Amino acid sequence: MPVDPYILLLLGTVGLAALVPARGTAAHAVSGAATAAIALLFFLYGARLSTHEALAGLKHWRLHVTVLACTFLVFPLLGLAARGLVPVLLTPGLYTGLLFLTLVPSTIQSSIAFTSLARGNVPAAICAGSFSSLVGIVLTPLLAAALLGNSGGGFSADSLLKIVLQLLVPFLAGQVLRRWIGGFITRHKRVLGLVDRGSILLVVYTAFSEGMVQGIWHQVSPARLGALLVVEAALLAVMLALTWYGGRALGFGREDRFAIQFAGSKKSLASGLPMAGVLFGAHASLAVLPLMLFHQMQLMVCAVIARRRARDPERPEVSPGTAAAPETAVGTATHPG
Repeated sequence: MPVDPYILLLLGTVGLAALVPARGTAAHAVSGAATAAIALLFFLYGARLSTHEALAGLKHWRLHVTVLACTFLVFPLLGLAARGLVPVLLTPGLYTGLLFLTLVPSTIQSSIAFTSLARGNVPAAICAGSFSSLVGIVLTPLLAAALLGNSGGGFSADSLLKIVLQLLVPFLAGQVLRRWIGGFITRHKRVLGLVDRGSILLVVYTAFSEGMVQGIWHQVSPARLGALLVVEAALLAVMLALTWYGGRALGFGREDRFAIQFAGSKKSLASGLPMAGVLFGAHASLAVLPLMLFHQMQLMVCAVIARRRARDPERPEVSPGTAAAPETAVGTATHPG
């Protein structure tokens, strides 16, 4: 079972915020730095995304629509259904975080890696993750405003304007400047990757510092955390089953179903944390806790599934309503880069 080293860094950052939270002037300075870091993060996202590759991926539109439907329709519906677990299993604060989890985009890197390991359609996974992240910049805040209401810290026109200025504008600026800076970013992707991760750590420190100052952690008990893990495990299991068997019912081949399962059942920590910092403000610490736990859980479970799929002998499947026939390869099983 893999443990993402970055999760350990995130937990260490939470511990640092618990022991040495930013207060007063330091809190304002850290908050300003986090705002700038979020803008830089989405600028780099825009500069990395190849518009040409994204447009080329539109040819497989049925697969991408399926992944988007799983990410922004099925997931939120399950999140709304979990409202019945309050207050028996979840507190209102934890439920808000769980519902926000269901609204964020899918991952890119881990979806590609697991699809490649399982010998699935890697190009489809690349495009599906990219489309999900792009759509999520606009759709996640709108869904949050519609479904979370005042529980998200008071959504308003001003909140949506902040989203546009801090997330969408930097992303579009990165897309516009990509033709001039794309080569530089490709050559220095490891260094810029550290900037990515450092920015997210700063956002986490800011959010959890505010939570400590406000005493928000008195609302969470070990029993509630345990209940949250059980609920998230059930959510992940349902989505893994729906994406796999639903893909088969829709007539997708085996390789495409791997891309649908790994891209459609996961949520992006890299996109979700900055968005939560903008959307929830001082309440972000409790709101991102379910996402952090779900992120590690999905990595562990999907790694096991991908490894088992990699050992499966390739065999023909019977699509609904058709005779058995060998499936044709739709993509490549090599990891790009």
